[in-house]
This record gives sequence, C-alpha cells and structure tokens, in this order.
Amino acid sequence: MSLNHWLRRGEWLELAPGKKIASAADREAATAAWLLNEAGMPEKLLGQLQASNGIEWKGDRLRLALFAARKAGIEPIWTDLTVLYEDDFCLVVHKPAGMKVHPDGHSDEITLDHAVAAHYQMQGEEIAVRHIHRLDQHTTGPVLYAKNDWAQLVLDKEMSGKRISRIYAAFVEGRIPAELKVIDLPIGKDRHHKQRRRVSLGGQSAVTRILHAEAGNQASLVYLELETGRTHQIRVHLSHVGHPLLGDALYGGSMSAIGRQALHGERLSFAHPLTREQIEVSDPWPEDMERLKALVRA
Repeated sequence: MSLNHWLRRGEWLELAPGKKIASAADREAATAAWLLNEAGMPEKLLGQLQASNGIEWKGDRLRLALFAARKAGIEPIWTDLTVLYEDDFCLVVHKPAGMKVHPDGHSDEITLDHAVAAHYQMQGEEIAVRHIHRLDQHTTGPVLYAKNDWAQLVLDKEMSGKRISRIYAAFVEGRIPAELKVIDLPIGKDRHHKQRRRVSLGGQSAVTRILHAEAGNQASLVYLELETGRTHQIRVHLSHVGHPLLGDALYGGSMSAIGRQALHGERLSFAHPLTREQIEVSDPWPEDMERLKALVRA
C-alpha cells in the first residue's frame, strides 16, 4: 500500500493498509505492527492514540485521530506571510529580515510564530504553532513548521539526525579560496560579549560545508550547507576564517553595502513525515541580496 494515498476527513487521517491487515485474526496487533514498521508512525504517538481511542477501522480504511484541535500556544497576530509549501502535515513560510522566529520575552515584536498562528486561524484550523528550526532575526529564508503530532515527532528526529538539508547563500568580504570546502570548528559563547559566539575548543561541534563560491574583486558569493545548527554558525565560521558576512557588524562585516548580514536561506529539503517523498522548497532572494550580485560580478 502506498502512503501517498492518504485522505483527511475532519480530525481523522484515513489510510488503506490492505486486506491482510484489515482481516487479520488479531487486527489490533497487526495494525500496531503495520503502523510502526510500514507507515513509520513514531512509537510515542502510537501509544497516545491507543490510550485515547484514536485508532479505529471503518470498513477497510484505517482511521487515526491525527488532526484533533490544538491550542496555538501563541497569540495570532496578522501580518503579511509568504507560504512556500503547505499540506496537512507541514508548512514552510518565508521569514523576512528583521523578524524573529519566536518571542524572546523581552519585547512585544510580532514574530513569525505570531503570523503562523494567524494563518492557521484565518484558515479555520486549530493547530499548535511548532517550528522545527530557526533563523537569526536578520537572516531571510524558509522556516519549517509541523502541523500535527506525527509531523513534529518525525521532523524533530530528522532535524537532530541532520537529515533536513538547508542551503544558504551569503555574500562575504574578500576572495574565498577555492580550497576552502569545509569549516569544522566548535562554537561556544563569548564570555566577553553576551550576544556573540566564538570558535572555542570547549564549544559544541559545528560543521559548515561550502558547496560553491563565486569570488569577485570586492566580495564573494558563497553557497553553504549546514551540517549542524549552532547559534550564529555561518556568521562565526566565516568571520573566523577571515571572510565575515557583508552587513554583519557583530562579527566584523562592512555595513557599506547592506544594512543586515547578507545571508539568505535559499533552499530547504526534507522527507515528508508520512509519505517520505522528498520535498524541496526554494525561497527567492530578497531585493537587498539581489543588489549585492553587482559587487561580485563587477
């Protein structure tokens, strides 16, 4: 049975495991085994659904109470939101420069989580707002959200297992050497500056891969992939090797060409939590990044 043929009916997800499962002598045990081994349901979720009578059969269709109403967990505040991908399991939205992903408790700014809560509300859906990863406040790009418990459990595991790919475009000072392919340096807090991070032998493992670089006379355009997701990782790594991001004053970058760090999440790819189909989401460059191309190609 292909998991691509799933159907949502209200709060229920309907699947068709096949007659062998539907007519098994011990259908409950056969169903649990199929959900775990064939459908890839997280074991924690299976236990929760079994305890709440959230698994039932309707003819040859297996029904799971996967879309029960959940509180957003954050106040819905409407603001312009660009949706890059959405289905009943996942949402990917563009995060603009200057917007935080979630509240930090120190200000009343509208965050991406507020906007996502409003998006769900406007669609008449009661869904908890659960981002899978974050971006720095002044970095632009796609952010992935889970829309149900199955998606959250699977995507959190994929994220920790480094199986969600994030490709970034950055403009940096100087000419990136062709031989620079990987920056594998641990990152820790800077005890002299509360906001900064630094390369530190006692820090957490951090690996940034340089996929391609286009070196110009005034700056270089660099495409990078994160293997880990440490705070300020790309900014710290590139600054440490002598090529700080343009616009990144915190790490020594020039502010003359752009007023924020020149970093954009260009592409996000992940396996769909249910079907395992590879989903690839591209996010067009913002205008301020587009203008920097002239520095490299002059």
